[in-house]
Amino acid sequence: MRISVLADRPDLLEPLWGMPSPWPEFMRHDPISSIYYNVAHLIFPEFVLVAEHPDEPGTVVSQAYSIPFQLVGDELPDDGWDGAIRRGIRTHLAGDTPNIVSAIEIGIRKDMQGKGLSSLMLAAMRDNAARLGFTDLVAPVRPNGKTDPDEPMSVYAFRTRPDGLPVDPWLRVHVRAGGVIEKVAPRSMVIPGTLAEWRDRTGLPFDADGPVHVPFALTPVNVDVAHDSAVYVEPNVWVRHRTA
Repeated sequence: MRISVLADRPDLLEPLWGMPSPWPEFMRHDPISSIYYNVAHLIFPEFVLVAEHPDEPGTVVSQAYSIPFQLVGDELPDDGWDGAIRRGIRTHLAGDTPNIVSAIEIGIRKDMQGKGLSSLMLAAMRDNAARLGFTDLVAPVRPNGKTDPDEPMSVYAFRTRPDGLPVDPWLRVHVRAGGVIEKVAPRSMVIPGTLAEWRDRTGLPFDADGPVHVPFALTPVNVDVAHDSAVYVEPNVWVRHRTA
């Protein structure tokens, strides 16, 4: 499996963009995401990794996005994924020196899932951060094994199997790779919308006040009919990897 940084392989940009998104439709409407994905290839090409199919050079089967930012103090932010992007863009625009790298996404083409590629991409992302002089790679992990939207993330994130590893498969990948779970980021992704927008995203009616369970959402979407508004606030889990 050949894994390259986009800075070295700009010819893979179009195949990268052409890879089907593994995200649920509603998650593609986080207003922060377009700020990053529309400029990552221009501003952060050294922090974007692409993996080519071993038998089909030029065909992208996995992507790994990350972003450097300046972390003030030792505490990782409560706004997780959104916060890493905001801080990364601000660090770049202000000309400040970043001191940490955050993972943004590891995406794998559907037919290549379950083949251990996620571990390879995580290791490559960590090694890339080390190559660029960073001692820490952090990740606001989305534990997509969580199936009960009403279970607090503060409970689920720290549930373990008899062997001591997390019950969540994606958190397990990180822990096996040497990552340490630090904390929950309670408002890692905030996705707002009108009721019509949420109907388009999910196919659900969104016609009553209160929480709505949306497939693949980690928490309920909160609906306010009178104000024609629904908001999804997703908690993620910060995991820290030392690059040495």
